[in-house]
Parts: sequence; C-alpha cells; structure tokens
Amino acid sequence: MEVAAAAAGVACCRGRDDGHAGEEERSSAKDAAKVVVPIADDKEVVEPCVIAVDDCSVDRALVTALLRRSKYRVTAVDSGKRALEILGSEPNVSMIITDYWMPEMTGYDLLKKVKESSKLKQIPVVIMSSENVPTRITRCLEEGAEDFLLKPVRPSDISRITTRILLH
Repeated sequence: MEVAAAAAGVACCRGRDDGHAGEEERSSAKDAAKVVVPIADDKEVVEPCVIAVDDCSVDRALVTALLRRSKYRVTAVDSGKRALEILGSEPNVSMIITDYWMPEMTGYDLLKKVKESSKLKQIPVVIMSSENVPTRITRCLEEGAEDFLLKPVRPSDISRITTRILLH
C-alpha cells in the first residue's frame, strides 16, 4: 500500500505489492531524484498526533511549530468545540494541548469532557495559560490534566511534556 504525500519532502511508505517492501521513499521539490531507504519490514512509521487548541492564532501557531519541530503530527484548532469534533473522527490522538481561557468552552471544560468520556479519558491533556493562578493550576491537575504550562510555551516545555507523556 502506498501512502500519498501531501507536500514535497515528506516520506511515502510502499507496501509489498509494488516490489519495494520495507523501503521508504523520499522526494524533494527541488530535484526530481528519489532516494529509497530501507526500513523495518511490516512496520508503519506513525507520527504521534497532537491536537493543539487555542483561540489565539499566534499562540496556536507557536505551539504547532514547536510540536512539528519535535516530529509530531499536529491538528490545530481554535476552540474546544472543534477539538471535540476532531476527537470524534480521529482515532489516534496521542495528546491534547489546550489553552485554558477561550470563549464558549474553556480548556478546563474541554479537559472535563475528555476525562468524562470512556473513549477519550486515556488521552493526556495539557493545559496552557498566560496567567499563573495557583488555584486554577491545582484545579486542572486535580481534574486530570497531565501538566500545566505557562505561556509563552518554550521548546523545553514541549520536550519535557512529550518525553514524559508521549514516550511512555
């Protein structure tokens, strides 16, 4: 089975039926050359999927860029409601990272809905906020958040949470 690449420079995996079993093909838009690199047979390389939720486009873009730099597939949305819609259709979410204060549904409300769902409760949720309010942080952690990050999120924050949460 061949997985189509959406953009140049991404890997395409080929299955047994095309004569290139267990190989990874990389192509670049700059040149038409293709490089075939052996990979483990019968193993799919799957990047962990993270949903990043923030109503602020700048903060959402920052978190998305940091996660992608760390090799995570990111679905970025602007509301808790949209995150729940994605969770209903994306079966392989590894983590949710959400802003605390958003209109309509706060990150805390999203956390509660995820933890109340038998299908979603195992997904780690990380809350972010620009406000250092100890009672808010404690409440989120007691409700089941894996971590609470203060904005602006730094590369070391992403490294810490992904090492602790996603790699276990």
